[in-house]
Parts: sequence; C-alpha cells; structure tokens
Amino acid sequence: MKWTDRYTKAFALSYDDGVYQDIRLVEILNRYGLKATFNLNSGLMNDPSSAWEAEGVRVERMPPDRLPSLYQGHEIASHLTRHQNPIGLDNDALRMDILCDKAALEDLFGCEVTGFAYPFGAADSRVEAVLAECGISYARGVQSTHAFDPPADLLHISPTCRHKEENLFELAERFIALQPDCPRIFLLWGHSYEFDMQQGWERFERFCERMAGHDDIFYGTCSELFGALRTGERR
Repeated sequence: MKWTDRYTKAFALSYDDGVYQDIRLVEILNRYGLKATFNLNSGLMNDPSSAWEAEGVRVERMPPDRLPSLYQGHEIASHLTRHQNPIGLDNDALRMDILCDKAALEDLFGCEVTGFAYPFGAADSRVEAVLAECGISYARGVQSTHAFDPPADLLHISPTCRHKEENLFELAERFIALQPDCPRIFLLWGHSYEFDMQQGWERFERFCERMAGHDDIFYGTCSELFGALRTGERR
C-alpha cells in the first residue's frame, strides 16, 4: 500500500557519503522512528586517501563491513563510485560509473538500488537521461525550496532544506500544522559530519523529537516517498 493511500504528508531524510558520524546520526533516527536514505560512494569505502579535515573535524568514510548492520531499516542510494562531478563525465563513462556503483551497493547490501544523489548537486538533462537508462527512478539535488510541493520531475528533486539552515524549526512547525488535501513532502538533507563542525547534534535531535510521532505524517525513505508518486512514466 502506498503512503498516499492513507496520508497526505510525508517526511524523509537524505544523507551523503557514508562517514563515521553516520553512526551517531542513525542512533538518533532510530530512537525517534525516523528513516533516511544514505547516498554512498562504493569506490571510496576502502580508500584512506578519501579522508579529509574540515574546520578541525576529521571526516572519513566507513569501511564496507560496518555498513549493512548500521543502515538496516534505512535506504541505500548511489552517489557515484568516487563522488565525481557527473557533468564532467561523458555518457559512456557516466553510464559505466552509475552501473558499477549500483551493482557494488546492491551486492553489499542485498537490496535493489533505485535512488541517486547528485555529487556537488551537479545535474542537467543529459545526466538525468543517463540515470533513467541505468534504472535510477529518482535523484536528489541540493537546492532548497523551503516548500513541501511534490517534485515535478523525479530525476530532479530539490529538498525542502538542509539541516543547518536557520529556518529549520520554522519549516517544521509549518509542516506539522499543514492539513493538505493532496500530498506534501518534507525532505531534509545534509552530511552528518556537519553536526560536529557546527556543534549541531543537540539542535538536530530537538528537531527530530519535534518532527517524530505525528499520526498524520508518514515517515519513510526517499524511495518510499517518491515511489508512490510514480505513474509508470517519467515525471
């Protein structure tokens, strides 16, 4: 049964890169019954050179053997094998990379991967067409809308906001108060290491506590939310 058969509001989170800070993030999400989609780079999981430091915070991707148990109950999506800018790849190289990342993630997690998050938010119509050829049914960008309208194009989804935006709680209250007669979606995105950089864990947990537990909101992954909007044709 689709969530739209019972609800008119849905909430999901989308987090990138598969870094160690996701351990704390998942603990919070599980505590409040929330679901997220984690967008991973299969080619960087065993690469120590992919680590970096940002504002004094060590950022490092987790090895693959830690991930299936950690992300259990959440969704896995592609983020290209090595976080390349997709616009910089020609069609053949892009197609090969999407299929390789998709296959590696499916093998590791034992599930079908149908979602994608654009590295650097880089997208255009050519990239979207290649994603569709590769069996990707939805793709998330980074440009905030501060709105709750369903996307017109499932391969060019703009999130409601990023977790570090100042109006995060204002958007939460607006969404909670909504009584729509058609589907409305709150999609939050970010990187979990940003909570260490901005000392934002307490703020994020307060947000999760406020958003959780509402009988009129469906809490799902991106594929659950956007899959219910598919009509059999690209939107």
